[in-house]
Amino acid sequence: MNEVRIDKWMWATRLFKTRTVAADACKKNRVSIDGVPVKPSRMIKAGDVLQIRKPPVTFSFRVLALTGNRMGAKLVPQYLENVTPPEQYELLEMSKISGFVDRARGLGRPTKKDRRELEQFTDFSDPDDLNFDLDTED
Repeated sequence: MNEVRIDKWMWATRLFKTRTVAADACKKNRVSIDGVPVKPSRMIKAGDVLQIRKPPVTFSFRVLALTGNRMGAKLVPQYLENVTPPEQYELLEMSKISGFVDRARGLGRPTKKDRRELEQFTDFSDPDDLNFDLDTED
């Protein structure tokens, strides 16, 4: 086998769960070879280096061998080599550490801290706190 479609190879080497997802990634310009976005039908050969952007990281893989059949995870290292630069993994760690810190205030679901503050604000556990001196004298 001299050449194989890029979407089929990415699916076969377990980079994507389904071939459709692999093709969609190509269509959304998330897969490139030498910085040039590729179509799902692009034929690849041994030695090509793929860049796959899965935000916030861009993974790089060198094609060692070609296959069109899905394989077990243990066989994958025979077909690809991970050549992703360490800086990309640092970006991944930084995004994991930051979590939802970058979330704009007031958007999305409340955090656990927000919920606790809201419960504390609305909690009327002591009915004596609600004593209002009302003038009922007429």
